Amino acid sequence: MSTSAKDNGITRSTEVSKVDRVVIRFAGDSGDGMQLTGDRFTSEAAAFGNDLATLPNFPAEIRAPQGTLPGVSSFQLHFADHDILTPGDRPDVLVAMNPAALKANLPDLPHGGMLIVNTDEFNKRNLTRVGYDANPLDDGSLEPYQVHQVAMATLTQGALEKTVGKKDAERCKNMFALGLLSWMYHRPTEGTERFLREKFGKRPDIAEANILAFRAGWNYGETTEAFAVTYEVAPAKLPAGTYRQITGNTALTYGIVAAGQQSKLPVFLGTYPITPASDILHELSKYKHFGVTTFQAEDEIAGIGAALGASYGGALGVTSTSGPGVALKSETIGLAVMTELPLLVIDVQRGGPSTGLPTKTEQADLLQAMYGRNGESPVPVIAPQSPADCFQAALEAARIALRYRTPVLLLSDGAIANGSEPWLIPDTATLLDLSVEFATEANAPDGSGEFWPYLRDPQTLARPWAVPGTPGLQHRIGGLEKAEGRGGISYDPDNHDRMVRIRQNKIDGIDVPDLEIDDPTGNAKVLVLGWGSTYGPIGAAARRVRRLGVEIAQAHLRYLNPFPRNLGDILVRYDKVVVPEMNLGQLALLLRGKYLVDAVSCTKVAGLPFKAEELQNALTEIVQGVNA
Repeated sequence: MSTSAKDNGITRSTEVSKVDRVVIRFAGDSGDGMQLTGDRFTSEAAAFGNDLATLPNFPAEIRAPQGTLPGVSSFQLHFADHDILTPGDRPDVLVAMNPAALKANLPDLPHGGMLIVNTDEFNKRNLTRVGYDANPLDDGSLEPYQVHQVAMATLTQGALEKTVGKKDAERCKNMFALGLLSWMYHRPTEGTERFLREKFGKRPDIAEANILAFRAGWNYGETTEAFAVTYEVAPAKLPAGTYRQITGNTALTYGIVAAGQQSKLPVFLGTYPITPASDILHELSKYKHFGVTTFQAEDEIAGIGAALGASYGGALGVTSTSGPGVALKSETIGLAVMTELPLLVIDVQRGGPSTGLPTKTEQADLLQAMYGRNGESPVPVIAPQSPADCFQAALEAARIALRYRTPVLLLSDGAIANGSEPWLIPDTATLLDLSVEFATEANAPDGSGEFWPYLRDPQTLARPWAVPGTPGLQHRIGGLEKAEGRGGISYDPDNHDRMVRIRQNKIDGIDVPDLEIDDPTGNAKVLVLGWGSTYGPIGAAARRVRRLGVEIAQAHLRYLNPFPRNLGDILVRYDKVVVPEMNLGQLALLLRGKYLVDAVSCTKVAGLPFKAEELQNALTEIVQGVNA
């Protein structure tokens, strides 16, 4: 298939190649707008109907040293005409805005891949800064790739010379790159132009400059002879319904709002900004009209304290944080365990320890979520598997917190929080009813007319929830051990033993669905078991292994405390259980301790998700060893 374009009166043909999937990576300096560029391309891919997955990757510094390797920011997008699970292992197309971006990302580009380079930044100073002895555009080192050299800054400045100054024009070169890639992959343009007008609504000159740069990139692709082929990726055949692109943090926000609506409770978020969880605060603050109150506290401890106070007052209390913040919140989580109040604690995990890698992903907070408090203080733990899944995970966490009167830890991570994928918007009529019945009258079994705050529902072991100020329901709760039933302070040894066991039994008895197994033939000898954001890489790797004719079973845990009741029976069916984790084997440790299963750890702590290729190789080797 070919199309025609006119260049200086000469008609030329551009071949259109139909492909089923493409991985594009935009890379440049942290001030080059790569995240915005990638997000806009993603939005247009979503609007077009492709399935997609993204991987933003950027420095922790607000403005890292310009032109250096630590300052490189990238955004990878995988879009396809079929169901996909990951942002892709390696890019098919790499857009490098400067030498640092090229050097940092070139090792991931396979031979034959397309490389689009902004030549304006390849001067001696920038080359020397990242350790290039010679210009790679001239020394033949890029011969294995399809290289397109484009003077993006110069072309952008030429297009905008009558609109804005040179400095502002140079900042628009990312839109030139977006326009060029949009032309190359037949992406719609109206949405991006509308977005730019809205984003820069208070600066119409800047909005117009970005639009002109975007069009200049498109027109460059249309008129230059450098690009002889464009590409089409058809819409994906997804289940019927209305979709939108969504990040994990946004999906969590919507889930929290929905939980407030389904429970008919006001929502209170008490939090402190921390990467990569801050967007939950930013987004949730927009929904005051849904009964949501957001409070940015002076620190992590004050944030969760306010949230627990809101729960005491009859609201759905929520707090959000990342690894170091969970450590600071641990005492108040323990207080929530003792007072038995509903509280949703969201931990968007990042690389640690300490400040660690604020903008990189990791799964190393599982043991902290399970045991990171003094005393026997059990807490339910839930982990979403993808950005879109965060919506249902938030609703489920709220269900457990409200039904069982307990804090719940929800473990997202940086890859889920910042990544995006299509989300099938649910029919609100299908959402679970989370309505709560508050205590309204005295309940003392001795007929005294008193209210006993630690009497329990025989099914859930949850205590009654009494809103302060309800006539006749005066009661005391707090951090000291409580007498069973009555709720007074108690130091009695037998009472303490009973209360500790009751709190543990309450968590152990939480109703969670059985674990589902993907074992197509039922003959697999190896089970790969994951949790959280390893879902995509594990699923993609399992598909690859099966295409090689190798049998393997797959399962994924959402409920990490309590585990599904059928988990033990499933584990003993297989000769080997492999557990990929972005930590040093925390889930594997729990499985070994509880089920006496010799779980095989497959670990990675590089601040980046697993690649499907990495897991494919590891799983194939393990299966072959079992079958030998």
